[in-house]
Amino acid sequence: MVTMKTNATEPPTRTHIKGSRSHSLHDNQHHHNRDHHIHPETTILVVLVPIVIVILLLAISLVVAFLRRAKSPKPNGTAANGNKSCMFNAHSIISFNGTTDMKRCIYGGRPPSATSKGIQVFTYKELQSATDNFNQTNLVTKGGFGYVYRGLLRDGTPSVIKMLHREGKQGERAFRSEVDLLSRLHCPYLVDLLGYCADNQHKLLVFEYMPNGTLYDRLHPCDGRPQLLSWGIRMRIALDCARALEFLHEHTTPSVIHRDFKSTNILLNENFRGKVSDFGLAKIGSYKLNGMISTRVLGTTGYLAPEYASTGKLTTKSDVYSYGVVLLELLTGRVPIDTNRPPGEHVLVSWALPRLTNRAAVVEMVDPNLHGQFSRKDLIQVAAIAAMCVQSAADYRPLMTDVVQSLIPIVHSISFGCSTSSFRFSKRISPRS
Repeated sequence: MVTMKTNATEPPTRTHIKGSRSHSLHDNQHHHNRDHHIHPETTILVVLVPIVIVILLLAISLVVAFLRRAKSPKPNGTAANGNKSCMFNAHSIISFNGTTDMKRCIYGGRPPSATSKGIQVFTYKELQSATDNFNQTNLVTKGGFGYVYRGLLRDGTPSVIKMLHREGKQGERAFRSEVDLLSRLHCPYLVDLLGYCADNQHKLLVFEYMPNGTLYDRLHPCDGRPQLLSWGIRMRIALDCARALEFLHEHTTPSVIHRDFKSTNILLNENFRGKVSDFGLAKIGSYKLNGMISTRVLGTTGYLAPEYASTGKLTTKSDVYSYGVVLLELLTGRVPIDTNRPPGEHVLVSWALPRLTNRAAVVEMVDPNLHGQFSRKDLIQVAAIAAMCVQSAADYRPLMTDVVQSLIPIVHSISFGCSTSSFRFSKRISPRS
């Protein structure tokens, strides 16, 4: 019995310990092998997930960039619907404050022959020679801005040279604005700036020559003798001007607000095609709706939109109002403000607006110099356009693109003689061919 107790209390043999250790090692190896099989999968996931996330982010970025590009204006401000040759180089600003030869030209010194954008820089002596020392026989007109002369440049190019005499910051600002904008705006419906001179105190602008003068002079000649503009020519001028404003408002980024759109700033070439000029008061709009900005009220009485005149808040719709006034001039042959007329007829817009939607009254308000040679159907349509443009509430005025699209079929029908059958007084006056 004692022997059995002794055997029972004997420590385990080396064989037992070895076996136990072997079993423990086997279990550890088993767990290790199991962990070893899990670890590669985790590693793959850790590597793949960031890669997939990066790829998704890149794809989203590309889609967003593509959508923004699709929504943004065409490069260089390329316009549609007839304005394909119009461009606005938004970043090609001519600097007047640099240290180049341009600065020496502005503040004195010998200028370079041309700028990088093809706008020539003239000396005062060159323009003196071009105008025969600013001879009075070459004087075209004069106004608050200065004097306008006909000139012949050294290469034989006929031109119009505007000598600015406005002093102070306003004159300097107007000069810089016109040079800067017209050197970047390229459109067949805007007068071309050929060059400029800023030789010491002399500020002159050189434009392409427009042989038929201003629309104002054609509609309201000083000598009282009417210079007939036919209905077809008037509608073509209206469309040309609408295209010019469409380009400025809707095909430049940000938009350009002319701020002084009027018949004296519409010039006519040898074919009586209209071009818009005088950007001295023009403003670059904001990125807000209709490019709204707040500014000092400047412009010409009779053409100013009521909200701009009263608050100084300027938008592209302010130009639309001014365009409506010019359209009324084309229809009626009247000036915007005429105190020589009977009471109630002094202001063109207030007199015309109630008549524009009355089919009988609108016929009676047409310029008598047309002698009834117009399409009544076209007249009613144009009167409706004018009525919308001169609405007192800016929100009710149309976009210039809408005006252009409304005028295109009218001009097209006149060009192809499709509306001659509706001319009034056809028994007295033979219709136009």
